[in-house]
Amino acid sequence: MPDVTIFVLAAALIVVAVLLVFVLVRIGALVTARDAQLREAAELRARIDTFARETAGHERDVRDDLATARREHGETAAALRMEVGDRLGQFQEGTQRQLADMSGLQQTQLKHFGEQLAQLTHSNAERLEAVRKVVEDKLEALRSDNAGKLDEMRRTVDEKLQTTLEQRLGASFKLVSDRLEQVHKGLGEMQTLAIGVGDLKRVLTNVKTRGTWGEVQLGMLLAEVLTPQQYEANVETVPGSGKRVEFAIRFPGRSDDGQPCWLPIDAKFPLDDWQRLQDALERADVAAADAARKALADFLRLQAKTIRDLYVAPPLTTDFAILFVPTEGLYAEMMSRPGFAEQLQRDFRVTLTGPTNFLALLNSLQMGFRTLAIERRSSEVWRVLGAVKTEFGKFGEILAKTKEKLDQVGRTLDDAGRKSTTIARKLREVEALPEAEADRLLTGEGAGHLLEGEVAGPAPAQRDE
Repeated sequence: MPDVTIFVLAAALIVVAVLLVFVLVRIGALVTARDAQLREAAELRARIDTFARETAGHERDVRDDLATARREHGETAAALRMEVGDRLGQFQEGTQRQLADMSGLQQTQLKHFGEQLAQLTHSNAERLEAVRKVVEDKLEALRSDNAGKLDEMRRTVDEKLQTTLEQRLGASFKLVSDRLEQVHKGLGEMQTLAIGVGDLKRVLTNVKTRGTWGEVQLGMLLAEVLTPQQYEANVETVPGSGKRVEFAIRFPGRSDDGQPCWLPIDAKFPLDDWQRLQDALERADVAAADAARKALADFLRLQAKTIRDLYVAPPLTTDFAILFVPTEGLYAEMMSRPGFAEQLQRDFRVTLTGPTNFLALLNSLQMGFRTLAIERRSSEVWRVLGAVKTEFGKFGEILAKTKEKLDQVGRTLDDAGRKSTTIARKLREVEALPEAEADRLLTGEGAGHLLEGEVAGPAPAQRDE
């Protein structure tokens, strides 16, 4: 048992010794690392000091360069100001001289113009005086001639007035007699017209004739506002149905095949019910008038349903149609029924119209067609504007080239002026000839004499030899 304890203690001592060795080694490593970090910190501090010294040197150099540049810039600006001042002074002197010359020239021209104007004024006054005298003489002669002619005309009028008055009175009495006879004939024609009105009433009792009358009035309104390309008559709005509406307005379609979209319009005129309503109103029969109004409403409601079923088929047509009645009285009577027009629009998608508001509707549609045409032509307008812009750019280039040519011509003229001045200065010392002799020499008349003199000049020299 003691041996085991000794062994354990020895093992513990060994472990403690190993741990001490490990701790000492670790402490030595940490001391070495700290020394290395201290050396690196010292080197880094030395580098920072070196960089600070170099930065201070660069800053001094930059400050010196800036001072030198500022000084040179000040000297250059001062020289430039002096040169600009000199040039401005020279320009002002030249401008003042030119203005003085122009002022003298203008004064001379104004003086000359004033003299010419005074002469012209005096000449015009003399001419006007002569014209006034001639006109006064002519007017006096004309006044005398007119007085004689007026006396002659007065005598002629007095002679013919009595005869004309008698003829006019006779003609007036004859005209009154003829008009009375025409009045009697007109009374007979009025009786005949009354018979014709009765015949027309009997004709209008035919349903086909009444429908034709409404259709003709509808066609006249369409032709008055729209062009023939904007509507058609007897259109089969639903292909294959065999049902044709009286008229249809053509709208641009939304499909790519160019198929139009139709607005169906049908005319109806329930003359029997309308006549019964008028008779009841004349008799002040309230019950009969209400029955006739109900019959009119039922008839138009049935026709609106028929129009919707036969002619409305979106997208081949619009989702609504128009029911046209040919008289304003019938339209006003149906519009006076509360909610009747709204019921037709709500239940059957049919709009009730009379001649006046149908014409207003056509005018609004015409404005829409014009707006659509303007939108279609807008792209063409933009293309034209683009072409104009391109041509305008070319025009600007041509103007620039023209300006260059004009500048070149100006420079050439300046060179010619300077050369002419130089030639005049060189010829200043040459003696000028008289004008007659100069003209003779320049026109060639003296060239022959000069040539003869040159040819005859050497002959004596040969004889002397």
